Amino acid sequence: MLRLSLSAAAIAIAFTATPALAQDYYGSVSVGAAWLDDTDNSGQFDSPFTTGAGTTIPSGTVLPAGTSVGWTTEFDEGYTVSAAIGRQFGAFRGELELAYQSNDIDTHNNVAVGGGIIDSEDAGVLITGSPNLGVTVGALVDDGEGSIDTTYLMANGYYDFTPLGPVRPYVGGGVGVGFVNVDYSPSGVQIVDDDATVFAYQLIAGASYDISDRTALFAQYRYRATDDVETDVSLFDATLDVENRSSIIEAGLRFRF
Repeated sequence: MLRLSLSAAAIAIAFTATPALAQDYYGSVSVGAAWLDDTDNSGQFDSPFTTGAGTTIPSGTVLPAGTSVGWTTEFDEGYTVSAAIGRQFGAFRGELELAYQSNDIDTHNNVAVGGGIIDSEDAGVLITGSPNLGVTVGALVDDGEGSIDTTYLMANGYYDFTPLGPVRPYVGGGVGVGFVNVDYSPSGVQIVDDDATVFAYQLIAGASYDISDRTALFAQYRYRATDDVETDVSLFDATLDVENRSSIIEAGLRFRF
């Protein structure tokens, strides 16, 4: 939070600087495609867990608190939208940005408990007192319903390079917070449905093209991520850390005023 506070203070100072230093205020909007990296969800049981009937794991097996649990999640291509307001100071810009990103889940796999993969076990093993369900853990989680949705509030800074004709390249970065919702519901079975607020950061590179004195088109790449998201598991008493890191290609409009 210290990193966020320092960055927010720097942006606030920039926005309240004397008019003589400022060249331009601007607003921007953008939309893009977002590719969320595969996440290695990792956690542990918070209390002893008694298994249901598996394929080779007998019903009633007790796993002590602290036993590791986790799996890998893969995502579909998602989307992001954002809006920002900022101020230009020569070659430098500072802005405040509000963004939203959503990625549906493609599949889960490699479910591991205590370090061993249990994809081939009957899914009844995941529910205390359950008989065999006739479907494996791997088949159950392969369905991959759910999503990760994040709302970002970011303070960004940019450096605009010397124009190359009508094109001006730039680089930037930002820090802020991410309000993350994790929904894992494979085959309609709710495993995780939880929210968290975490530190977020991003790196940006792009170029703009002036189409008028006050309007510019821009296209950019950004790498955007948050700290791992700690979630509570709904199906059994466990916590799980979920990674949230993405690559984004987007385009937008910037309006100077």
